[in-house]
Amino acid sequence: MRKIREILRLHALGYSVRDIGRSCGVAASTVSLCLQRAAAAGLTWPLPTDLDETVLEQRLYRRPALPPAAHRPQPDWARLDQELRQKGVTLLQLWDEYRQQTPHAYSYSQFCYHYHQWRQTQDVVLRPVYKAGEQGCVDDAGPTVPIVDPHTGEIRPAFVFVACLGASNYTYVEATATQDLPAWILAHVHAFEFFGGVPAVVVPDNPKTGVRTPSFYDPELNPTYREFGEHYGVAIIPARPRHPRDKAKVETAVQIVERHVLAPLRHRTFFSLEEANAALRQQLDALNARPFQKRPGSRQTLFDTLDRPALRPLPPTRYEYAEWKRARVHIDYHVEIRAVSDSVPYQLVRQEVDVRLTAQTVEIFPKGRRVASHVRAYQKGTFVTDPAHRPAAHQRHLEWSPSRLLAWAEKTGPHTREVVQTILDRKPHPEQGYRACLGLMRLGQRYGADRLEAACGRALAIQSPTYRSVPAILQRNLDQAPLPAETAKPTPPHENVRGPGYFSS
Repeated sequence: MRKIREILRLHALGYSVRDIGRSCGVAASTVSLCLQRAAAAGLTWPLPTDLDETVLEQRLYRRPALPPAAHRPQPDWARLDQELRQKGVTLLQLWDEYRQQTPHAYSYSQFCYHYHQWRQTQDVVLRPVYKAGEQGCVDDAGPTVPIVDPHTGEIRPAFVFVACLGASNYTYVEATATQDLPAWILAHVHAFEFFGGVPAVVVPDNPKTGVRTPSFYDPELNPTYREFGEHYGVAIIPARPRHPRDKAKVETAVQIVERHVLAPLRHRTFFSLEEANAALRQQLDALNARPFQKRPGSRQTLFDTLDRPALRPLPPTRYEYAEWKRARVHIDYHVEIRAVSDSVPYQLVRQEVDVRLTAQTVEIFPKGRRVASHVRAYQKGTFVTDPAHRPAAHQRHLEWSPSRLLAWAEKTGPHTREVVQTILDRKPHPEQGYRACLGLMRLGQRYGADRLEAACGRALAIQSPTYRSVPAILQRNLDQAPLPAETAKPTPPHENVRGPGYFSS
């Protein structure tokens, strides 16, 4: 439109069509056509001050009127777009259905043109503005780094973790042996230490290692990942499912890492994870120092001036990896995790609790309140018990020992001590005889020490020093009867009695 204004101005000054064309850089025929259209529209120089370029173009280049809307109805583009997402549906098929139902329908080319015009208005991209030190994005690259076992020759893939800061595009790369939760958390720790600080927000994808329940509105993080964020004071906001633009920075960073870090190493052979990470670090330093193509500086210079001063400081201690489990308290007031049982206060029997496992400790949390902490045991079948967690009756029961039981029995009398010693000796484990001995104590409280001593003496005399015999003797008052004679009667002669001489031959 600026050239049209210049053509009209020069024509008003009396210049020829050929001179105007050379001055404006257009053909003489174009100048003539422009002057003809201006004359037909009644426009002369100077143009009205309120005549903007849009109105000027409409007056000079009037387009033929389209058929009325009633004769050219617009399809329901939103519905057609949903139909097009179904498998096997094409624009040609949708146009054919539209043409059969609509008089004066668009031609196929116009139908496609108007659909794509509508589609562009629906897929508007909001370009995010990244503030210094505000956001970091993390993701795993698709390609892996092969690691060759030097002893067996077996090739195992190493997975590539990528982290990127939003404002400076400063990038971190690390190869990990696995993609499990410990490797995921440790890679984050190394990335923060590489940056020398912590961003305010970390935006991951929705991997199962970090996000327990992906959701468009309220994603649920893995408890370990959430605790990691609390330790570093960072907000973890997963990208919305199927919305990679939420972490566009790291998507681009992954592509750049694949091209400028992994591709140059494709012909190298690595025999350890440490060797691979050393090579990745060299390529990474070169990438961060590489000058930008469309603006001055590099990732390193932008990081030094923008992100580094704005990052939050690292905490005094590195995050200690902890795994969280959900468990139910058994009736013996212990929770079992990986075949190891740890005690909790007996009041929590049958309740569900959260268990936090580190390399050294086991902590139990009912409803977010820590009630127990134990040194972690790894041998299966082990019981780790705090005596304070037992009920009072259990504590009193376990306070007894063989020596204490024998000391009590000796105060009652020698017969009682002998019965107690016999009960303890006949059991594979002395603890199995505690209840019988405690039962004798209760009999002493009920019948008195003298009667108990006499009953134990009769039990020894009849060679039945058991708990069952003693209360039976007391109930029948046999403890007060004289003991049976201990003289042994000689065996009467009989033909079936062989005698000692039978075995001497």
